[in-house]
Amino acid sequence: MSSHTPASPSQPPPKPPAAPKPVAAPREPAIGFTRAGALWSSLIAGFLILILLLIFITQNTAPTPFTFLGWHWSLPLGVAILLAAVVGGLITVAVGTARILQLRRAAKKHHAASAKG
Repeated sequence: MSSHTPASPSQPPPKPPAAPKPVAAPREPAIGFTRAGALWSSLIAGFLILILLLIFITQNTAPTPFTFLGWHWSLPLGVAILLAAVVGGLITVAVGTARILQLRRAAKKHHAASAKG
């Protein structure tokens, strides 16, 4: 005796298993990374930081006494922190500029030496 029984006329025939759907490849963006896009994102981030900084400065306007190398003065705390950040940024730019100039001089010497042969 077989375990297979024929389908009755009132039942539809069994459906074959569905074929797997093809997986679509992920779409690449129409426009890739651009410097202008990166600049735009950086500007937006910079403006958000600037807004937070301005809020901090306006909320910290109480005069605070400062002493540095014998000099004594009083500034609002927010302004003092802003000035410290600006001076730190200028020092970073100065050191970075010196290093870039040093590397350029070394590259010119290397290029001139390799051109002579």
